[in-house]
Amino acid sequence: MNEHDTTVSQQLTPDVPEIPKSEAEYSQKEDYVRSGFEEKMEKVGKKIRFAQDVIALFRYMTDPEIKWYRKAVVVGALAYFISPIDAIPDLAPLVGYLDDFGVIAAVTAYMAHELKPYYS
Repeated sequence: MNEHDTTVSQQLTPDVPEIPKSEAEYSQKEDYVRSGFEEKMEKVGKKIRFAQDVIALFRYMTDPEIKWYRKAVVVGALAYFISPIDAIPDLAPLVGYLDDFGVIAAVTAYMAHELKPYYS
């Protein structure tokens, strides 16, 4: 991807959290997720069927034994889940969490083997 393609991509999706590419970026995203996770789950945790997946991802992200680069995809997905700006606004009845579900489902499927211990 060249510089022009990156700029166009950012213009189309300016507020979609990206996967961290360094430990410093990861730390910033993790802080963002930690600061908004509880509030988001209090608001929507009982409304969404994939809450157990979100919680497992959060547990994985907070495990100090896992290296930051293994958690980068997870923190990106959780940042998207927490972000108030989505491809489909969360305020839309019934369909508002479809994009969040898609992101969470993709990450949990991709990391299924690693995430098993975090479901409990």
